[in-house]
Amino acid sequence: MVRPMRVLAIETATEACSAALGVAGEIRSRLERAPRRHTELILPMCEALLSEAGLALADLDAVAFGRGPGSFTGLRIAAGVVQGIAFARDLPVVPVSTLAVLAQGAMARHGACRVLAAIDARMEEVYWARYVRDPQGLARLQGAEQLLPPGTIRPPARERWFGAGSAWQVYGEVLAAGLGGRLLGRDPLALPDARDLIPLAEQGYRDGAALPAEKALPVYLRDRVARKRQEQAKPSR
Repeated sequence: MVRPMRVLAIETATEACSAALGVAGEIRSRLERAPRRHTELILPMCEALLSEAGLALADLDAVAFGRGPGSFTGLRIAAGVVQGIAFARDLPVVPVSTLAVLAQGAMARHGACRVLAAIDARMEEVYWARYVRDPQGLARLQGAEQLLPPGTIRPPARERWFGAGSAWQVYGEVLAAGLGGRLLGRDPLALPDARDLIPLAEQGYRDGAALPAEKALPVYLRDRVARKRQEQAKPSR
C-alpha cells in the first residue's frame, strides 16, 4: 500500500508570507500579510504546522516553494529556506510558479476555469500568465510566463478570463481593456497562498519535477528579460 504524500510548502514571493502542510489530502496552512517580515515568520510557521500534525521533517516526502516570479528578496528567502530543509533531511524540492499558485487559488475560491494571473512588477510592468483548469482541477499554463507593460497584454484566445493578482488592483482597467470585453470577473486582492501550492506540488512530484536541493532556484523573470535585451543589443561581429 502506497503511503499518502506529505509535502511542506512555502510561498514568500509577494507581501504575503505563507506555509502549508499537505498530508493525505488534508491541508493545514498559515498566511500573514507582512512585508519585510518573511524571514522572521516563515520557519515558525513551518514548525507550527509540523507540530500540529505530529510530524518531523524526516517524515516528509518533499518540500515545495513558490519559485517566482515576484519580489527578489522574497524569492531568495523561499529558495534559501527550502534548500536548508532539503539539505538537512535529503529531501527533494518541487518548485512551483507563483503565478500558477495565484491561478489555483482563483480556481478554488471563485470557480474560475480560465485565469489571467498578474502580479505588479513595479516599473510599470506586470508579471503575467494564462492558466486553464485541467480535468484534475489544477491550473495548467497556456503559453509562457511574461513580463510586459500592462497595456501590451493581449491574450490571443477568444475565451473569457477571470483576473487575479495585485496587477489587477494597480492596472485593472488597462488589463480589462486588453481583454476586449472578455473579463468574467476579478480578484485584485488575491495573493499567492501556500495552501494552493500543495496540489500543484504533489502533481509536480508525481510528474517528476522534483529537484535536488542545489538546483532549487528562484525564477527572476525580470533578470531573464534583461539578459535577453542585453544580448539583442550587442553589436554583431
